Amino acid sequence: MARAALGALAVVAYLVGCWALMQYAPHAPWAVAALFGPWLLPLLGAAWRLRQPALFAAAAVGGVALLWVVAQGGLGDVKRLYVAQHMLIHLALGAVFGWTLRPGAVPMITVFARRAHKVLTEPLVAYTRRLTGAWALYFIAMAVISLAVFVWLPWSAWTLLGNLLTPLSLVAMFVGEYLLRYRWHPEFERISLRTMVQASRGAVAPAAEVATPPVVAP
Repeated sequence: MARAALGALAVVAYLVGCWALMQYAPHAPWAVAALFGPWLLPLLGAAWRLRQPALFAAAAVGGVALLWVVAQGGLGDVKRLYVAQHMLIHLALGAVFGWTLRPGAVPMITVFARRAHKVLTEPLVAYTRRLTGAWALYFIAMAVISLAVFVWLPWSAWTLLGNLLTPLSLVAMFVGEYLLRYRWHPEFERISLRTMVQASRGAVAPAAEVATPPVVAP
């Protein structure tokens, strides 16, 4: 509970800090480092915990990129900060979900399913793996769409995407999958949306480390 509370406070502090920077110092070169630097800390922590050279390399590349942007005087137009942050969040989520699909790891949605279902059948495990891939593709697609809308459409179109369509698409993806799941697989044990949300809490970190759960043949 204490760790969860501290984590929630850290997220709130970061969001408030982002808002303050974009309001009062959007053109300051160091604002870029303040906005995106904290994203390197979880990456470094995961690299240390999992002993993954690739994650260390990604964090190093991110740090060098931040230093280069600061040295160049920042991103200039504040709009780029919003777009870069929106893209980074979705790319990070896509990378997290995609990383759990590597050989020997447990897919993210499978971890959620372990918490929500009493028994995992082989078809359900296979479904959760495919669903993890679908979520990874969704997050990556959102990052690509964000960049495309910013480059080719008016700013008003991007603000609509960033502030309204993004949360709506997330809800649509979540609820739509829940409704279609039992149409496609009526044999799966039914759980409530509330149970799904509760199962997702605190399962991100263990997803990269937990052993493959026992499954029951259908």
